[in-house]
Amino acid sequence: MHTALAHRIRNAAVLGSGLGLALALSGAAIANSMEPAAPKAAVAAATTKTTAAAGAATTAAAAKKAEKPAAKPAAKKAEKPAAKKAKPAPRTATKAVKPVKKPVKKPVTKHVAAKAAPATGWVTPVTAHFTFSAGYSQGGALWAHKHSGQDFAAPTGTPVHAAASGTVVTNGWGGAYGNQIVIRHANGMYTQYGHLSQSKVYTGQHVTAGSTIGLIGSTGNSTGPHLHFEVRTTPYYGSSVNPLNYLAGKGVRY
Repeated sequence: MHTALAHRIRNAAVLGSGLGLALALSGAAIANSMEPAAPKAAVAAATTKTTAAAGAATTAAAAKKAEKPAAKPAAKKAEKPAAKKAKPAPRTATKAVKPVKKPVKKPVTKHVAAKAAPATGWVTPVTAHFTFSAGYSQGGALWAHKHSGQDFAAPTGTPVHAAASGTVVTNGWGGAYGNQIVIRHANGMYTQYGHLSQSKVYTGQHVTAGSTIGLIGSTGNSTGPHLHFEVRTTPYYGSSVNPLNYLAGKGVRY
């Protein structure tokens, strides 16, 4: 009987967490087994007390096990402040640079003295070596009417000079005369220079006697490089006078 009591107490100790109490009771039971057998009533009381104590221990252990600590609320992750967007660097206002228009250069006339002008201010239009070819009022198959000027035959590129100071009133293509220049002079007369390979003046430009105004060529109705030179009373064809006689009257000699 004592052995059964000890076995029951051991089971109670296993079921409960009151291990110390169970061990103490077990020791008491072993001690009792060494003593002389007690009366049945004492054994029954002891058994009842031991069973009650074991039950209380089991109940306490179960209650303690049931009391689980309340789950701690999950720690909120520290919310990192949203990174501020970097402000874009202020743009430097760039003004649109307008292309600079280069001024149109007007042709510059080099004032090269062809010959010392006489007191009258008139000079020959060609100072380089030349040959008189077709003369004034000369007839021929090359002209619809008689020749209206004097031709100075010379190589292409030979300089042509203003016969007197004046203002350019015509500068450009002249039909049968090719590239031509017409100058109005202070005395109301006009001079014409035809068949030029190049002009070095512009309309409205003031020129001086002897200044280079163009180069001999063979443009328009021409059979070879030469200068067609006229002296006129108007800027238009049909108003010409004998150019060599006119120049002679101004002191120009050939």
